[in-house]
Amino acid sequence: MEAGSAGPVDVGRPPERLTRRLLRDETLLVLGLSLGASGVSALISFIGSVTKPGGLKDQAATLNASAAPGRPWLDLAWQLFGIASSLVPVALVAHLLVREGRSLRTLGFDRTRPWPDLGRGALVAAVIGSTGIAFYLAARGLGFNLTVVPEALPDVWWKYPVLVLSALQNAVLEEVIVVGYLLRRLGQLGWTPGTALVASAVLRGSYHLYQGVGGFLGNMVMGVVFVCLYRRWGRVGPLVVAHSLLDIGAFVGYALLAGKVGWLPTA
Repeated sequence: MEAGSAGPVDVGRPPERLTRRLLRDETLLVLGLSLGASGVSALISFIGSVTKPGGLKDQAATLNASAAPGRPWLDLAWQLFGIASSLVPVALVAHLLVREGRSLRTLGFDRTRPWPDLGRGALVAAVIGSTGIAFYLAARGLGFNLTVVPEALPDVWWKYPVLVLSALQNAVLEEVIVVGYLLRRLGQLGWTPGTALVASAVLRGSYHLYQGVGGFLGNMVMGVVFVCLYRRWGRVGPLVVAHSLLDIGAFVGYALLAGKVGWLPTA
């Protein structure tokens, strides 16, 4: 079924011209250009962290850092370039879906159900956000996680808009590729639903490994929840909303609270 209403997710049958080998190679290339490569990068970063003297919690993983310190306009250009270029794999996925006579609407990434998507996404974000903060603090306290610094941008006028755009970019990239696209292709390749769920969840955890073991496990659990919700609702729309709200809360919340509350670790 087309993903516009709740129900089983349509993995579809690939057109005859799209052979299993072609679909397999296509999937590997998309991941190699996006979050699969990020997973390898995160693994290398994690190895570097655990082999470095001192505990993980004494090291920091910084997101949204300045790309040109002291040069705000050049910094802004780099920030916007990074956000836009990170979305190219999503455009590639859209193109590949069109090739088989489909579109991103097949994955439930459209504007046909804005209010249900917003409502469901906000509810998911509220539940995962509260438990996620507690899990991160516990993992860091036990020495399983680096200190995550969600933003280190200069105090300029574009700081908060860029943080919001960065959060939206993360959400669109991850949910469209790791949930919608990957589950569709794995289904077409004959993977069982359980195996596809594990693959999606492990991939999500892998590219957060730079944060430490806690980042890997926490995001893998989140990946399981998101796959189950996607299969129930047939849409990535609510997941994009939830992920966006989680990241906006983390990025903007850290910018507003860092150094002002005792419970929030800082580098």
